[in-house]
Amino acid sequence: MLLAFLLGYFLGSFPVAYWFGALRGRNLLQEGSGNPGALNAYRLLGPVPGLMVLFLDVFKGMLAVALGEGAAGSPLGGLVGGVGAVWGHAFSPWLLLRGGKALATAAGVLLAVDPRLLLGALALFALLQALSRRPYRSALAVALVLPLLAAAVDRTPAHLLFGLGVGLPVALRHLKDWNR
Repeated sequence: MLLAFLLGYFLGSFPVAYWFGALRGRNLLQEGSGNPGALNAYRLLGPVPGLMVLFLDVFKGMLAVALGEGAAGSPLGGLVGGVGAVWGHAFSPWLLLRGGKALATAAGVLLAVDPRLLLGALALFALLQALSRRPYRSALAVALVLPLLAAAVDRTPAHLLFGLGVGLPVALRHLKDWNR
């Protein structure tokens, strides 16, 4: 299981948005929102690079689940690999433990583990966003509820811990934007 987590963490840690920015002579850590993620890349670099970053961040979450499952030889390894990818994206060693908000990577992980998880999280986000009109608070709330969503999809302790492992780094990265 440790190998699955480390593979996921390593894959998730690749700061795709930061590297896209660097190729264009821009430092996403110092420009725009300062977040090395798809939305800041979209805003600063344009729609094509922004969408490419989004796609690659989702893909690395999906790939981490597959690699984790292969390394451990069980679906549990996929859960652990996915958790590693989200933590790697949020706390990248390439960026001295800075990172993105991990939403796209988490979406890829949820999609790979069980598409119902992603659909449930998106539906809850849409509802909270419609009610509050505060996207950062809505994302934080979904991240905090993710363990319950995961446990509702598959009633095992592993899925509850998986939801916690994916939701916690996303929540930690959204706390600073509470008042935005």
